[in-house]
Amino acid sequence: MRNTQSWERTAAGTPARVRDQAREVLAVVTFSAVTASCLAVALLLLANLGRQG
Repeated sequence: MRNTQSWERTAAGTPARVRDQAREVLAVVTFSAVTASCLAVALLLLANLGRQG
C-alpha cells in the first residue's frame, strides 16, 4: 500500500514539497486578505455616499 495520495503529487509525478505547499497557502491567504480589504473599503465608500445623498 502506498503512503502518498494522488492529490499530493504534482503534474510531474513527484510528491509536493512542503515549501511549495506553504507558498501556495501564502498566496491564498494574501489573496483572501486583499479581497476582503477591497470589499470592506468598497462598502465603506458606498455607505459614505449613501449618507451624503
